[in-house]
Amino acid sequence: MITQVSNSLYFQLLTAFEDGLASKRYAEPLATLRGNAFAKFKETGFPTTKMEDWKYTNLQPIINEQYLLNDHIPGREVDLKDASIKGLDAYQLVLVNGRFRPDLSDQIREEGVWIHAIEDIEDNAFFLKHFAQYADKTDNPLVALNTALFEGGLFVYIGKDVVLKKSIQLIHVVSANEAVFNQTRNLFVLDRGSQAELIESFITNEKGISLNNTVSEIVLEEQAHLQHYYLQTAREQSRYFNHTEIQQAKGSLYNNYNCSFPGAQFIRNNIHVRLNDRSVESHLYGITLTANNQLVDNHTIVDHRMPNCESYEWYKNIAQHTSTAVFNGKIYVREDAQKTNAFQQNNNMLIGDQSVIYTKPQLEIFADDVKCSHGCTMGQFDDDALFYLRARGVGETSARVLLVHAFAFDVTEKFNNAEVKAYVDQLIEQGLVVD
Repeated sequence: MITQVSNSLYFQLLTAFEDGLASKRYAEPLATLRGNAFAKFKETGFPTTKMEDWKYTNLQPIINEQYLLNDHIPGREVDLKDASIKGLDAYQLVLVNGRFRPDLSDQIREEGVWIHAIEDIEDNAFFLKHFAQYADKTDNPLVALNTALFEGGLFVYIGKDVVLKKSIQLIHVVSANEAVFNQTRNLFVLDRGSQAELIESFITNEKGISLNNTVSEIVLEEQAHLQHYYLQTAREQSRYFNHTEIQQAKGSLYNNYNCSFPGAQFIRNNIHVRLNDRSVESHLYGITLTANNQLVDNHTIVDHRMPNCESYEWYKNIAQHTSTAVFNGKIYVREDAQKTNAFQQNNNMLIGDQSVIYTKPQLEIFADDVKCSHGCTMGQFDDDALFYLRARGVGETSARVLLVHAFAFDVTEKFNNAEVKAYVDQLIEQGLVVD
């Protein structure tokens, strides 16, 4: 039953999909896939706070606005300086309002690496083997909406036994003078034995409001390794739904480092990791620093399906002013997942009397030979420690920075890339506000 029958965005999307069918803009086999996905979206409409996974995240103020549904302007000039990371040696790939811009991107000439705009490869058999085969099996209606109406994105393939010489920095740029709704779809496939580092930077140009619905599917074949960073530094007028679905085969390794800082008004990250074979390892690390009226909502799922796998998850939230941070981490250990080793920890710091943090660590175990633990702490800024440092001649601003760095250190020390770690430390310092 659709619950948002009165909101303008829903009817905009309904009209856009029907127009796409009428104009035959959607070609087979994706036309059928899009149709089935939109039918699934129509069953529920947008998520509401009546749904358990969205109880702290009210979308109504966001979806009751009018948006342009396709603001792609080829050749639009953009500024990438907000994505600059000192000392980072990386291939840059640029998406502007969800569309791949080869003219702004580096060419990766390493053998066995394919980079394509997703709209240019929709009839490729290898692409279709993986596209919408993972994220669409979840119950997230925003994934179904993305499948039905995505306009751009990237397909990245790293070939068998290829070890990339440099990182890939994927820069998501929002550039609009009016309110826009961008839907981006990405597919990353790492073949057997390949290794790569992917750094996703989210930045804003111009002053227009944006709502961005991005779905990424990541496939790690046997023995593939991926280091994956999210660096969210977009401005206040930007809003984000990000859903990332990771499928792991035997012996693969996936590390995710999820970092959000003061800026974007609304961020919802879904990160789902499926350990589908034996001897798989995954690590999820998160740092969230919020300010003003910002809301950042991180939902993670680590799904142990087979024996002898290991996962490690540690998220830290720091909320300032009237901002809100949400963490919901779920670990499933299926009946066949014997010898699982799973750890989850969430630590939270409230700075100010009006900031809010909601946390819900979850652990569901259906196997009997496992080692699993999870925990959560909640506290306020330590004024005694602040007084101790100030009494020894440390200025208030420097003292606050030291204490917050100490709080975040357990997570930031895990970062595999030294340049990104230094960049995140800098963003933490910049994001702290001393009253």
